Amino acid sequence: MKKVEAIIRPIKLDEVKIALGEIGVQGISVSDVRGCGRFGSHRESVRGVSYTMEMPMKVKIDIVARDEDVDEIVDTIELHARTGEPGDGKIFVLPMRDAIRIRTEERGDEVL
Repeated sequence: MKKVEAIIRPIKLDEVKIALGEIGVQGISVSDVRGCGRFGSHRESVRGVSYTMEMPMKVKIDIVARDEDVDEIVDTIELHARTGEPGDGKIFVLPMRDAIRIRTEERGDEVL
């Protein structure tokens, strides 16, 4: 099992969610986060007004998946979250030691 963490633009969340559903991803967690990467603050334009974002709003998506599904999940997020501009986000893939369903005490892949 692996955990896929993606930090993306909020405006791309619906597109990414729909695309993940189309490839069979059923369980995701979404959190609102703030942060900046390599470029620090950057300029954004909303309705023709330009301003500097010090700690822009982002969305964090967490998915725990079987090893064999991770590449497709990462490719899907990457394709649908990309705008080509700085600030598109990052994807992290981490190993998962175990998963436990509290109600039934199932463990491992059965939980997914």
